[in-house]
Amino acid sequence: MSEKIPSQSTMTDLLGQPLFEVWQKLCVVIDEKYEMERLWNADGKNWIYEYKYRRGGKTLCSLYAKDNRIGFMIIFGKNKREKLEEIRDTLSDAVCRRYDEAKTYRDGKWVMFEPTDTSEFDDYMKLLAVKRKPNRK
Repeated sequence: MSEKIPSQSTMTDLLGQPLFEVWQKLCVVIDEKYEMERLWNADGKNWIYEYKYRRGGKTLCSLYAKDNRIGFMIIFGKNKREKLEEIRDTLSDAVCRRYDEAKTYRDGKWVMFEPTDTSEFDDYMKLLAVKRKPNRK
């Protein structure tokens, strides 16, 4: 993981002010529900920065940043995919479509969202709760 954490101005320059605000709000929503280790990485190939939420050696989710784009990834193992099917009817069509289109690898289904606003955040939190029960009240 990177020792150099990007400054707020670096992130604003990279994402643009509106997307940086979306990034910050998503972090706040996650931080309200989860006490996690947070790690920065200069990801390089597809994204400039990666920001992971981890606990006990397991990743909850990752946020990614590059020129005027945010990525939000959750990886679901087989048993978590089965649990997700139980709540599927509570999720928006757009979130379900993104989930369905995601590639399934040997170690899980890698679902990448690219939020441009906060409209899907409630669904993201439902997905995270499938992956790991919130540990903050």
